Amino acid sequence: MRGIGEHAVVLGAGMAGLLAARALAGAYERVTVVERDQGLNGRSRKGVPQGRHAHILLPRGQRILEELLPGAEAALIGGGAVVADPGVDHHFALGGHTLARRPGSERAIQASRPLLEDVVRECVGALPGVRFAEGRDVVGLLTAGPGRITGVQVVPRTPGAAAEEVRADLVVDAMGRAGRTRYWLERLGHGPVPQEEVRIGVAYATRPVRLPLDSGVGKAVVVGPRPGSPRGMAMVAVEGDRYLLTVAGLDGANRPPADEEGFLAFVRTLAPPEVFEAILAGEALDGIASHRYPSDLRNRYERARGLPDGLLVTGDALCSFNPIYAQGMTVACLEAQVLRRCLAAGPRGLTRRYFRAVAKALNDPWRMAVAADLSMPEVEGRRGPAIRVMNAYVDRVQAAAARDADVAEQFFRVVGLLDPPPALMRPSIVARVLGAGA
Repeated sequence: MRGIGEHAVVLGAGMAGLLAARALAGAYERVTVVERDQGLNGRSRKGVPQGRHAHILLPRGQRILEELLPGAEAALIGGGAVVADPGVDHHFALGGHTLARRPGSERAIQASRPLLEDVVRECVGALPGVRFAEGRDVVGLLTAGPGRITGVQVVPRTPGAAAEEVRADLVVDAMGRAGRTRYWLERLGHGPVPQEEVRIGVAYATRPVRLPLDSGVGKAVVVGPRPGSPRGMAMVAVEGDRYLLTVAGLDGANRPPADEEGFLAFVRTLAPPEVFEAILAGEALDGIASHRYPSDLRNRYERARGLPDGLLVTGDALCSFNPIYAQGMTVACLEAQVLRRCLAAGPRGLTRRYFRAVAKALNDPWRMAVAADLSMPEVEGRRGPAIRVMNAYVDRVQAAAARDADVAEQFFRVVGLLDPPPALMRPSIVARVLGAGA
């Protein structure tokens, strides 16, 4: 990629920030990643409060990750990540239906969030011109007149440290939902940035477990929520000869408990009987970690007027989804791919071009996540005709996928973001879906 600037700054060293830094490397002589936490070294950190829960990189995300960072898959496997064929090794129960599977062409690389970030960080840190500035809080934007951002102000997280100015040609906000860029812009006279939000109030609880060698559970078990039972679980084999057992539910009566007895009772309502027996026979490796997720949230920067040049946004700071659908890391990969393409076209109009392009890339995963959440009667929100028709058809698809491996394969290609949702409306698929309900 041809160079277009001297210095770019990325705010946040989570997956979105690391992948953005990868996209920027080569386009800018220097890339600085500013991060409040210190290096991971296999540990969860405060900046990723959901880091102890089960994570899955969807097939599209896996492909893009290897494209952006050749050798990342091998490094993950070398670090102990589990390799699985989802068609053989995974059990999916969605919408109350156990989906038919068969050996497939896609493989899953399963790892904990800390291992994923460690590997990606090591790959990105090895790129020419990339450096990390850790232990620093970002407290504001720097400007040169009303139309351009020229860097950020940071404060080291050491007692008595003075604020520092980090000048840059481009600033990329990857600070997550807690990032304050949209508020800083309004204080500078830009925006406002429109938002879309669906309040869902999902709570999570996770415990790592080691199962008996003869458990026969496979390498992942996923049970999705359904109307009348807004609960779900994922149990994913990861490095260290362990599984991450995550359960989730809406706040209130469906919120998973964090005590031993209550947690197991909650798991019993979701896990297939043979899986629950394996969990009871297994070894609990740590305490129960809890996390809450209030809402699906999308900041529509592409609709804001008068945004300054020199500032982009990615990751959860741009759009965050219910984590139960495992879209977050894969969407971060998509956003990095969009950023790379926009950078290849040069610096002129970069802010406007990026926000328009990334909005298009977000549309399908956003609509799918919102529609799935609104299929739960317990979630408040407007359900227009398109949402109702989509959810009714997806119910039929999942029912058909319990008996028809071809329908199941196409469904998983859509939820894995390999194919767009209209692929489920191909005549051959529609015939199988409607025929299954006859």
